[in-house]
Amino acid sequence: MGQLEEMQIFIRIVESGGIGKAAEQLNLAKSAVSRRLADLESRLACKLIQRTTRTSSLTEAGKLYYERALKVVESVEEMNSAIHRDEQQLSGTLRVAVPLSFGLAHLTSAFDAFAKTHPNLVLKIDFSDREVDMVEEGFDLAFRIGELKDASIQARKIVPIRFVLCASPDYLQQCGEPQTPEDLKSHKVLHYTGDRNGVWHLTDSDGYAHPVQASGQIHANNGDFLRQMAVSGHGVIFSPTFIVWQSLRQGELVPVLKEYQLPFIHAYAVYPQNRYLSHKARVFIDFLVAHFGNQAYWDEGLF
Repeated sequence: MGQLEEMQIFIRIVESGGIGKAAEQLNLAKSAVSRRLADLESRLACKLIQRTTRTSSLTEAGKLYYERALKVVESVEEMNSAIHRDEQQLSGTLRVAVPLSFGLAHLTSAFDAFAKTHPNLVLKIDFSDREVDMVEEGFDLAFRIGELKDASIQARKIVPIRFVLCASPDYLQQCGEPQTPEDLKSHKVLHYTGDRNGVWHLTDSDGYAHPVQASGQIHANNGDFLRQMAVSGHGVIFSPTFIVWQSLRQGELVPVLKEYQLPFIHAYAVYPQNRYLSHKARVFIDFLVAHFGNQAYWDEGLF
């Protein structure tokens, strides 16, 4: 193994937080990763990582080598991408983290088409609503919905995300339709626990905000479950349209308080700011932008 490969392994050790995690991400034996690090340190005649039985940390030489090795590896990747940029086929591995409900419902077809176009590319996809650490866990990019508060990542807008308040016809017939945001306080509501503050934000035609504290009998961290509970008549749901769009079209759910504006956000493809975006990741992002276009297909006819 040459020095470039040893650099890549060293970078993965640093960014993943240890030899064990690096071995998992690289699909190598822990002993092999440890040996590559030892070979690199022997080649350089200095310690890069100070290891004890419980912890490890970069030496001063290790910090300097990491910063410069990162630039070298990124330059090589950029050079290789420039040479092969016009080739149709991608190869290697693309690691992507996507939200569970959105990923299954609306990214499956995109991954299907992309995999057929690039049969030599290995796709490793993590479906989860948790916010992954892309560097530590070895992801090339992630798909995130909502405001981006992490200054250490770069992002590209993929598709707009709209919200709707709705309930089943049976529920509204039994409990009445809310006429103002204040009315929601006397209704059963279905609460998405991923929204930590539990506040629904509605804006009237004059631009005044009406925050509503969401509390109810049923709390869950999955939007598809809450949609089904709403269809079954358990209350009012505040949901992104990509979850409830089919239920709205089929009449299983009915919008309420339509004269009020609800939050409007975006879904993004994100990647670490200090990392070179690989050609295969860039091609996939371009593919997603083209796949969804300017208007989300699930919103057609809803607004």
